[in-house]
Amino acid sequence: MDTLPRSERVRGKTAVSALMSKGRWGVSRDLKYCYLRNDAQDGTNRVMVSVPKRLFKRAVKRNLLKRRLREAYRTRKYLLAPSSTDILLLYNTKEVKDFTSIREEVEAILQRISDERQL
Repeated sequence: MDTLPRSERVRGKTAVSALMSKGRWGVSRDLKYCYLRNDAQDGTNRVMVSVPKRLFKRAVKRNLLKRRLREAYRTRKYLLAPSSTDILLLYNTKEVKDFTSIREEVEAILQRISDERQL
């Protein structure tokens, strides 16, 4: 069973606030994203997902979309080279998208981040 380990998740108030204030923001069709190089020495990329309560009042739908976002990242994280990058994926549409469309969008976002990190 392949999971997203705790070491690959953005945790802690200082890490989250630094990511949101100093990170570079971008927008795709249904997601907003933010990324920032972190100070970890091991080269591990970390991710954080968020689905706003103002878009989905029911926790069941928010949790479903967060699971889909995490799984889409987990299956496509090989697109990013180990570069110690923190990533925030923020769901930004009122409709519940299926997993394949979310995965394609996450893949495009990771490709963009990877291309920008190499410049």
